[in-house]
Amino acid sequence: MSIKDRIVSEGMKFAASPQVAKLMQDERFMKLVMTAMSMPGRVSTFTTEQKEAFAKSMGLATSDEVRDLRRIVSSLEQSVSRLRAKLEKDAS
Repeated sequence: MSIKDRIVSEGMKFAASPQVAKLMQDERFMKLVMTAMSMPGRVSTFTTEQKEAFAKSMGLATSDEVRDLRRIVSSLEQSVSRLRAKLEKDAS
């Protein structure tokens, strides 16, 4: 039996107990569980916001901004290439 199977098995036993069932009916406990489950996302959002604020205060570009700028530059380079090819075609 793998560790994962054992954890799942023990979790199922735990969830089936009457004490846990009673606890799951408590609205305050469920609110606490939902808050705890959403915490990693909140922390991630907070740290992303803090990184962006720091980058802005230091006059730096974020990785998202750099990615967007690269995409724009690439698009502009393609446009320039097309226009050059058109000019060369019209000139001949």
